[in-house]
Amino acid sequence: MIDAASNTVVATVPVGSLPQGVAVTPDGTHAYVANEFSNTVSVIDTTSNTVVATVTVGNCPLGVAVTPDGKHAYVTNEGSNNVSVIDTTSNTVVATVTVGNRPLGVAVTPDGKHAYVTNEGSNNVSVIDTATNIVVATVVVAPVGAAAPSAVTVTPDGKHAYVAILGFPNGAVSVIDTASNTVVATVPVGGSPLGVAVTPDGKHAYVAIAGSPNGKVSVIDTASNTVVATVTVGSDPVGVGIIPPPAGVPFSAFSAKLEIDLDKKPNEDRFELQSSFTLGAASNGINPPAEAVTLQIGVFATSIPPGSFKGKGFGPFRFHGVIDGVALEVEIEPTGTKRYALEAYARDANLTGTKNPVTVMLAAGDDSGMTSVKADLD
Repeated sequence: MIDAASNTVVATVPVGSLPQGVAVTPDGTHAYVANEFSNTVSVIDTTSNTVVATVTVGNCPLGVAVTPDGKHAYVTNEGSNNVSVIDTTSNTVVATVTVGNRPLGVAVTPDGKHAYVTNEGSNNVSVIDTATNIVVATVVVAPVGAAAPSAVTVTPDGKHAYVAILGFPNGAVSVIDTASNTVVATVPVGGSPLGVAVTPDGKHAYVAIAGSPNGKVSVIDTASNTVVATVTVGSDPVGVGIIPPPAGVPFSAFSAKLEIDLDKKPNEDRFELQSSFTLGAASNGINPPAEAVTLQIGVFATSIPPGSFKGKGFGPFRFHGVIDGVALEVEIEPTGTKRYALEAYARDANLTGTKNPVTVMLAAGDDSGMTSVKADLD
């Protein structure tokens, strides 16, 4: 297990042989791990980080997804061409669904009504009705023999499934309309796409594309289904995940400019952030002097306790101090109805490992937002 705040390993849990896919229940209490060579799924209690159950499934389990209600886990079995459905209360297999040849990826729609399964050997996607555990549609995502679908994800609104395709002839992402279960777009990305994930706002899909010596991550604008950015990463990336936004009432808008100075010595990095945000329609406003304000810049995160900001009424609100050895100056100033500007400066911080694009998250009380920034890195 990795602590996301410090990016350090805090626990190592022995599971079965050659663990592959992993999915966490919506309440965060359990993780389901598919063990390819053991033909099992290990169930980990995330509080104690111990295996509390081992479920025997089909041959060569690879992908796993948990339904939004947390009641079932769907596991793709590449070697037996089926999907095992696990009841998470009893941790027993309650159904086995025959799908296409060599199923790999699986994703469940946000309403929990359907599971989308990529069949690498059949060049198609099986759509399972989760109420009956019957395949209700088979979607051909590429010409037979020309491609192999690998990973799949569903947009937060449930309207589209994004499928990573190996080949075709040089790597692509097929977009399925989940209402009609037809392919409505094909986005060339090149290479060997193996992982795909969509941002919480549904605006972008990130695709991990294997390659040597350097792989890449392509960013797809889901409105136009075009590649709008490509990020070089390490060799042969096989998966990609999106950091969820912080809890609370989401901002209706959040934009930022960021400068980062990375020092050769540890804990001597600096950053300067200029940002603006608009509170969501459901927000009852913010009051920084009485609320905690949390800021995350890439791998760096800090929380300014209630009572730390100076200012009254409508502000501006200012903080100047040291938290965990980091010198911080933060100012929040109203600029209109539910609109604010935030400027932050820090020195003696640790941003080692930060790369573009940089994730910026801000929370003030129960209001929060997240954005991705191409920073000026020095």
